[in-house]
Amino acid sequence: MILARAPLGMHWPTLDPFLFCAHHDDQYPRGNGRFGPAATLAGRDLGSDFSRRDGWSMYHGREVPGFPAHPHRGFETVTVVRRGRIDHADSLGGAARYGDGDVQWLTAGRGIVHAEMFPLLDEQAENPLQLFQIWLNLPARRKMCAPHFSMLWADTIPRAMLADASGATTEVAVVAGRFPGVAAPPPPPPDSWASEPDADVGIFTLALGPGARCTLPPAAGEQTQRVLYHHAGQGLWLDGVEVDGHAALQVDARRPCELQQRGPGRAELLVLQGRPIGEPVAQQGPFVMNTEAEVRSAFDDYRRTRFGGWPWPDDAPVHGALGERFAKGIEHRAAADGGG
Repeated sequence: MILARAPLGMHWPTLDPFLFCAHHDDQYPRGNGRFGPAATLAGRDLGSDFSRRDGWSMYHGREVPGFPAHPHRGFETVTVVRRGRIDHADSLGGAARYGDGDVQWLTAGRGIVHAEMFPLLDEQAENPLQLFQIWLNLPARRKMCAPHFSMLWADTIPRAMLADASGATTEVAVVAGRFPGVAAPPPPPPDSWASEPDADVGIFTLALGPGARCTLPPAAGEQTQRVLYHHAGQGLWLDGVEVDGHAALQVDARRPCELQQRGPGRAELLVLQGRPIGEPVAQQGPFVMNTEAEVRSAFDDYRRTRFGGWPWPDDAPVHGALGERFAKGIEHRAAADGGG
């Protein structure tokens, strides 16, 4: 049953305990040898380019696309990279290059500064990038916890091809939570709302093949809220009703939800669910607290301490020309190619 629906742009509507979901889908051109685009940047509002001109944006990057050093406090980011590479650097000295199915889970806690740059490594061909960045709130008692990082490499994220009675298949990947027929993922960070036994947090991706049927079971908790983001493909039906166009679909999580693909190609979805934290939210820019006074304190603390400073030579670090994935100086759950 669809309770509400909303159109999809770059920023998608969310429900408690989620705060924000951004979908970046950029068709970057070939690289210029300096990790930026081999294309003119004239006419772009460099430093704040969200134009999608020619199918891509520079965002806050001036030479390399991405998000140079910026602070966070009071919540978590879960970055699911479907295509391309991201270079991470942070105020604690951590560094990583990840992508093509990898996930980074960052608990900002009491404060962290990080950069997320999108280096264009291929100088001979295009450099497509697609990712979801999901903001998951922290409860008041954990907003000032120590920062924490987890790298979930693509080959450690549980995935399965689930066949229906006709033999048509749905590809499911589980970043958080439990999904019938798919192995459990690694545990979330220790201070995450997702680590609460009854929080019922789920982060899933689904891709229904032609003619495939897939049923989302009822959520474990009576209070769980669930939103389906149909972001790619056509011909999706939900509980026997055609879904017209791409949309965010809030459904009744207490009931099973039958999905069917009746068109050519695949229908792709992101699913976010969880029990609401149910606390006041005060947000300004990169800080999410419970009161306006706490937000002002976050700004004061950042101006005074820079959350540990910035150990990098510039605010938009790129980790070299090699494409291998790695993580250094942060907790990571499994070695990846080039990992260390």
